[in-house]
Formats: sequence, structure tokens, C-alpha cells
Amino acid sequence: QVQLVESGGGLVQAGGSLRLSCAASGSDLRIAAMGWYRQAPGKQRELVATITTAGTAKYGDSVKGRFSISRDNAKNTVYLQMNSLNPEDTAVYYCNAVVVLTATLSFRDYWGQGTQVTVSS
Repeated sequence: QVQLVESGGGLVQAGGSLRLSCAASGSDLRIAAMGWYRQAPGKQRELVATITTAGTAKYGDSVKGRFSISRDNAKNTVYLQMNSLNPEDTAVYYCNAVVVLTATLSFRDYWGQGTQVTVSS
């Protein structure tokens, strides 16, 4: 069983910054990638950023140049530094981990409970 614990959400004014953290725990944990997705009211969940164990990062178009993802493999923790926030960034942010299932050599997605980020204008 894999658990993802998120922290760092909250309320911030436009132009401000926030840093999200997500720690994964579980026995014999092998993680291929971790990342963040977000979902605003009435909208579909969308990619914010992901990062592989090797450090390859991918960003959603709307956050490129403003957000930065990083990872501590030893701690199975991923961070999302969010700068120049605007009201359109308001959403619930979900941590995601792609876990390797060694028995079947397959992958499985796990999700955190979500953390609210609200940007006021």
C-alpha cells in the first residue's frame, strides 16, 4: 500500500509564491515518477508538472516558466515551487506517484487527497 501526504497549500495573493510538498511511503517502494495535477471547479484535471527518478521534468503549458518541480529520491518526496501565481492557478492540487509493481513489471498510479491552492486577485 502506498500513501501520499501533501502539504503546503493555502491562500496567497496574485503574484505571490507557494511551495507544495508530497511524501510517498510504503513498503518496498519503487517509484518511477512523481508529479502534480490540478483540478479547478467545473474543469477537468490537468497536468501541472511531473518528474522522473532520473530528473526529467515535464510541465503543463500554463505553468511553464513560473513553476518548478524537484524531487528528493532518498525521501520519496516531490516539491512544487509555484511563483508568479495568478487567480487562474486556483485549484485543488493532487500529488501523483507512478509506482513500479515488480511482481508484474507494470506501473500503477497513486493519488494524494489533494491540497487547496487559492490565489486572490
